Amino acid sequence: MKTLIFIPAVLLIVPKASAQQPAPVKMECRDISTSGNVIFANETLVNGMACHVVDVKQPPSQPSATPTTPITDPTPAQAVQASATVPAATPSTGSAAAVMPAAPISKRIESGAPVFLAPMQGFETYMAAALQKKNVPLVQVANEEQATYILKGTAEEKKAGWAKIAFTGNIHSDDAASVQLIDRRTGAIVFAYAVDKKNTLHGEQTTAEACAKHLKEAIEKK
Repeated sequence: MKTLIFIPAVLLIVPKASAQQPAPVKMECRDISTSGNVIFANETLVNGMACHVVDVKQPPSQPSATPTTPITDPTPAQAVQASATVPAATPSTGSAAAVMPAAPISKRIESGAPVFLAPMQGFETYMAAALQKKNVPLVQVANEEQATYILKGTAEEKKAGWAKIAFTGNIHSDDAASVQLIDRRTGAIVFAYAVDKKNTLHGEQTTAEACAKHLKEAIEKK
């Protein structure tokens, strides 16, 4: 006669980190006296009876409950702080950001500003004297790095030929000149003037003084 008994078994297994308890072992035993004291290979002698392990289905483990944090409405202070971290919207036209228009470049000539006279094949000497003679309100400096404005220009003189002198007695020459005043900060040409004098007695001096006169008028006008 076979008898079903439960015998707790000691498992020599290192416990895992989980908290699951080992399931009890179910064994089926029989009296060996009824079978001539024969013990089969899958049986173990327990208290004078031959026993073997019967498979037991282990109940599925229950998932451990994970504590959840209750969701609460933000306090007024938290709502204000969250709204302060949102970046301000950038105005745009379509998908491209709006571009601010560039400020217009001023052509006003500052009275009393430093000016540097660039080399003009000797004409700068006449221009320096003419600026002083005509009281042009600009301060001449010898270093370009110290200047607000740069005065550039060209000059051409056509002296009277021998035929003109011989037949007319006219020794005057024809002179032409042009100047530009450039703002070093913006690169803008804030003043430009050209002069063409016929039959001048003093040549480049006359054209330089004409340029200086009109430059002074342009500064005072603005």
